[in-house]
Amino acid sequence: MRFSCSERNIRAVRVLILALLLPLALSGCMIAPASVHSSTASDAAGVAQKMVGKRYRAGGSSPEAGFDCSGLVHYSYGRTGLAVPRSTERLRATALPIKVADLRRGDLVFFDQEGKKYGHVGIYLGEGRFVHAPSSGKVVRADRLDAPYWKRHLSEVRRLPA
Repeated sequence: MRFSCSERNIRAVRVLILALLLPLALSGCMIAPASVHSSTASDAAGVAQKMVGKRYRAGGSSPEAGFDCSGLVHYSYGRTGLAVPRSTERLRATALPIKVADLRRGDLVFFDQEGKKYGHVGIYLGEGRFVHAPSSGKVVRADRLDAPYWKRHLSEVRRLPA
C-alpha cells in the first residue's frame, strides 16, 4: 500500500487538525462571567466616598437618616442606577467571588463581625482602601484593608454581576 503526500492532501490534513484544535485553543480565552461595568462600580465607590462623615444608623440608607453598612452599598450603587440587594447576606449571595489580588474600585469587601462570617460589607476604593459604615456611634469612614483589625476579619471579596 502506497500513500501519496500531495500538497492537496497535506492542506486537507492541516485544515482538519485546525478544525479539531481551534475550539480547544479558544477555550483558554473564555471571558470571565459578566460583572458590573467598571465605570458603574467606580462611580458607586465615588458616591460612597462622598458619604464619609455621615452618621451610622442601623437600618439607615440615606445621607439624611444615616447608613448601616449594606445601606451604604445599596444607596451608592442606587445613585448610579444599579439596584442591588439591601442586606449584607443578599449582597453576598448576588455578587461573584473574586481573589483579593483582583480587587477593583467598587468591588465589595466582606468581613466577619459579631459572630457572623459575612456580617459587615464595604466598598473597595482602590490602593488598599475601602469605605464603610462601621457601627453605632460612629460615622461612615475609609479604612485600609491591611490595618491589623480589618486584615484579620476580611472574609471575602466579591464583584457584582452585570
